[in-house]
This record gives sequence, structure tokens and C-alpha cells, in this order.
Amino acid sequence: MTDSVFSPRQARALLSIADTLIPGGHGVPAAREIDFLAAVSRTAQHKMLPRELRELRAFLDVWDTRAFGLVNRIGPRRFSALPHARRERVLLGWGESPLAPVRTVFQGLRSLVIGAYYIAPDNTAARAALDYPEAPGPLPGAPQRPLPVLAPPAGGAALTADVVVVGSGAGGGTAAAVLAAAGLDVLVLERGGYHDDRDFGAGELDALTSLYAGPPAISAEGQFSSFMAGGTLGGGTVVNWSTSFATPDHVRAEWAAHGAKQFAGDEFSRSLDAVQRRLGVNTDYNAPSPRDAILERGLRALGWQCDAMPRNVIGCDQGVECGRCGYGCRLGAKQSTAKTWLHDAVADGARIAVGVDVRRVIVERGRATGVEAVTADGAPVTVAAKAVVVAAGSLQTPPLLRRSGLRNKRIGENLRLHPVTSVAGVFDEDVRPWEGGLQTRYSTEHADLDGNGYGVIYETGPANPGAVTLFQPWHSAAQHAADMRALRNTAQIGVLVRDTGSGRVTVGRDGEPVVRYRLSERDAEHMQYGVEGATRILAAAGARSVRTAHQNRVSVDLPGDLDAFAAAARSEGYAPARCMMIALHIMGTAAMGGSRETSAVDPDGATWEVPNLVVADASCFPTPSGVNPMISIEAIAHMNASRLAARIGR
Repeated sequence: MTDSVFSPRQARALLSIADTLIPGGHGVPAAREIDFLAAVSRTAQHKMLPRELRELRAFLDVWDTRAFGLVNRIGPRRFSALPHARRERVLLGWGESPLAPVRTVFQGLRSLVIGAYYIAPDNTAARAALDYPEAPGPLPGAPQRPLPVLAPPAGGAALTADVVVVGSGAGGGTAAAVLAAAGLDVLVLERGGYHDDRDFGAGELDALTSLYAGPPAISAEGQFSSFMAGGTLGGGTVVNWSTSFATPDHVRAEWAAHGAKQFAGDEFSRSLDAVQRRLGVNTDYNAPSPRDAILERGLRALGWQCDAMPRNVIGCDQGVECGRCGYGCRLGAKQSTAKTWLHDAVADGARIAVGVDVRRVIVERGRATGVEAVTADGAPVTVAAKAVVVAAGSLQTPPLLRRSGLRNKRIGENLRLHPVTSVAGVFDEDVRPWEGGLQTRYSTEHADLDGNGYGVIYETGPANPGAVTLFQPWHSAAQHAADMRALRNTAQIGVLVRDTGSGRVTVGRDGEPVVRYRLSERDAEHMQYGVEGATRILAAAGARSVRTAHQNRVSVDLPGDLDAFAAAARSEGYAPARCMMIALHIMGTAAMGGSRETSAVDPDGATWEVPNLVVADASCFPTPSGVNPMISIEAIAHMNASRLAARIGR
């Protein structure tokens, strides 16, 4: 058993909630019959900032008290003393509350508790009941990690470089290779660890807490169940679904109109071409998984657009291995930056340090002169440099710039996302949605709903039990168990919205990001249109029932009244914690543009206040890409790093 981060009182409260949500039975264990507290503790520590974890503990301290029974409208009684049906009604009261903060608390608890239950390492019986296979462990004969990495000594370190690059994902990895190829001494600092082929194949708990970024977990005022981002060397390129779209022409024109005119010209085209060549983007490994075959079948039946997905994979098995690839590719087929650009950078003399959290860029007399960082153990690391490239991601780049003293009002503004929900269809056929190509088919049938390039695209993705809980609302213990038993026959179609609204990222008193975002009315309309479209696709493909991800259940057995189904989804709406969504592809919080009044960085990607401090990640996007953004991020990093290398050379 692993030590819990919760006190005995808090643990009892958690177990009382877990016993209500997932009581077990019929050969499936209850939470208290497994090492649930270890799994939920590890998940909470990874996902939550210290301030968030303190708030959760304080809530659990009062949850199972007689005084809080008055809040729960059960009188001066403990929650744990109630019959199961009454406990369900109490929790559903939180989930169905007219108050968004109350609904948000319920959804946070639901996601944390149910997710931790299914990914607990010893909960093999629950996974067996779903026919979900246990983690295979590392592939026999997997090679040693090929990249040399530095681990700063326990007492800290003082280092030097021509350029220090903060982050190693799509932006940082690409920028490092370009700068090193220009003959510059490059040091890459990555907050996460180094994981490669021989480290993959672990269970969901290990993968989610070692390969994915952690906080903030209390996301955007309850609008989203989660922000998804990579948190290892190579960043999101190690765990993404290998989707490799070039920036659409209409998006390039839109970005150029914001003042970075090169987006519409040959310079950005050359960077796009260079990135796609280096990643080996192709459509050769596109055998449709059962869920993608369902997507294609429905689209063809409707006469809607459907195409093969471009992917950055070489030697992909397109089967069992591929379905696990969101937790790292055991075959080494995915051409992440850890397989491509970082190898190039090291070959040209770059150094990489992992486990280093950059807290501040040192700015002296208007110039960046290095960075200050800490290791996981709190040891200080300083780097003196001629220039700094920040590629920490759209949630972490703005706080870093703010902690470094930059004051441009546009830093942290213009948070743009691809909000995603899903529609689930249950089929008579065996889908096994955790297997097969990550994404091999897509549709842009409704990508332009208003005549200006904004709308939705349809994609699928692997459905592993822990990840499924992000999209799966809880209606009752019995309904949840039935939905999970049907998982192997379920296909989910993701509805990805190119948002027209925006949010912002500010900095809390603890120096960490605070995210504010509400789905705009227009984007909610687009999402509703996409939910109706995904439903029609599933129905045309032969589903026997469909359901949305709304907290108040919206479902229909087929053939059935799809108009009534659509009206019910519209009535429930998309306000915070009404419908399960995740925030994919976080963009725009340090946007490039032609004016310091309208953008956070200039057409070179340099901050307006500090010209040798360059941003090279999705923060730079003036507007959302509308498609999976990996190629766009790498092309921007390639272009901005090339410009920086030329300036340093001069």
C-alpha cells in the first residue's frame, strides 16, 4: 500500500463518495477493496497545484460531517450514514445544480475518483470485466535511451550557453535543432523526465502521471474536465495521436492579417515543408481501426467528406500497439521531437537537461541574459545565455514571461482552444475502442459553418478506461456500470470546435497559472451542430443507441427520434459542467502580430520588451489553427529560430 496524501478523515470522505459513484459488485471490487487511496493520491498530487490540493482537502474535511449535512439538505446527518440511493441523489444534486461552481466541484470529484478507480494498478478485476487488457510492460529488447541528458547535481548548477531553450516539445525541440545547426551552443531545459521506448507499456496511472503535464487541474471555471498536454522530454509529440495537418491556407492568411505577414508567404511554406519532411508525414500507415471504420462508414452513407489522416509514423503496427500510443509508442514508430529534432540538436552539440523547472528569465537592461530554474528537489540552476527561447506551452509560457517582469498587456490574453466533446454510439459489433490506429480518418464536412473558416471537424481516438471518464458523465452507479460494460462495443466520435471566443491565463499569488475561459454562444452553437452531426454519423453507421456527454443524460435508442434527441442536447446546453469537454490544443496566449498593442510578440516571435527573448510554441498562434496543431507549432518554431539564429550571427 502507498501512503495517502489525505488524512484519515479525508480518506473516509473520499471512500464514501467512491462507494456511491462506483460501489462495485458482480465480481467487480469496490474502491475500498483495492489500493484506491494510493491511486487517487498519486493522481491528485500530479494534477493539482498545491493550492488546489489544499482546497480539496479542506472540502473533504467537512464533507462527511453533520454540519455539512445541512448544506446537502439531509439534515444533521453524515453523508456516509445514508442509504446508497439517497447518497446518489445528494451527489446528483451537486451535478445538476443551477450554480456553475457547485457543478464544477461535482465534476472534479467525479473525474478524480472514477478515473483513479479504473487506473489503480491492482484493480485488474474491473478492467477484466471490460475485457480491457492489462498493460504489457516494456517491449522485450527495447533499446536503451539514445539521447544523453544532464541531471543537475543535488546542490544545483551554474551553466552557460549561447541560447537556452525552455521546453522540448514541438516548439522547443524544433527550435533547438535549428539553432544548433546554425553553430550555436544550445542548452535545452525540460521540466519533465526522459522516457523512451523501453519506458513505455506501463499502466494508465504510470503513463498519465509521468508522460502528461500536471496542473492546473481546476480548469477554466469548470468549462473543461481537463487540459491535455505532454509533460516529458519531447512534450506532447510523445503522447499525441500523430495527426499531422499542415496549417490550412485560410488560417495562414488570417494569421498574416494580424501583422506577421510571413505566414502567407514562402518563408513559412519552407518551414512547413522542412517540418513535414523531418517528421516523415505520410498516409502509408492508415489502416482504419474499428472505430475509424465506423466513422468512415457513417460519413460515406451520408455522402459527407472523409479522408485519410496524415500521420508522422514509420513502422506503426496500426493495431494493438497503436491503440496504446497515447501513452508512448513502444515500437518507436512515432516521430516525436525526441526521435527527430532533439537527435539532430544533440548531433550538432546541443545539451539537454531534464527535471529542471525554469522560474524566471533574467532580464538586464532590456536584454535576456539567462534563466533561473529549480530541480525537483528545489536545487537552484542558473544558465547564462545570449538569448532565450521560451516554448513552455500556452499555459506556462505567459506566467514565465510575467514572473520575468514583462508587462505587455497582451501576454496571457487571447487564450484559444479546440474545445472537444464526444458522442458515443453503441454497436452490435465488437469495436474494442482501445485498439487500432490512433486516428486514421477525419471529416471537415462542417469545418466552415459561417463562411469564415470556423466550425467543427470530426475525429475519433482510442478509448482507454481512465481516459474515457473525462467524457463520461455519471448518472447513477447502475447506469455507469452498464455504460462501462458496453465500452468494448462503443465508438466515440469527437467534435472538435475551432473557437471564436477566447479566454486568458493570469498568474496566481503562487506564480502559477490561473485559467479563465467560457465557451462563447457562437462556439456553443457550433458544438451543438457538431453533436448533431456526430449523432447522424453514428446512426448512419448502424449504432443501436447514441448518447451525448451531458450530465443530464441525453440518449436515444435507434431507430429513434433524432430531432427530439438534438432538442434535448440543445436544452441541456454547454455551460460549465453541463456537458463533458476537454481542452485540446491550447494556443494563442503570446500571439504574434504587427503591434505591441494587439500582440504579445513581434513578427520575429520576439517579445516587444526584450528582443532576444523569443517565443516558439503554440502561444504564438494569433488565432486557433482549426486542425491538430503539431505541424503548425513546429513550423513556427523552425521559422522563429531561423530568424533568431540569423540575428545572433549578425
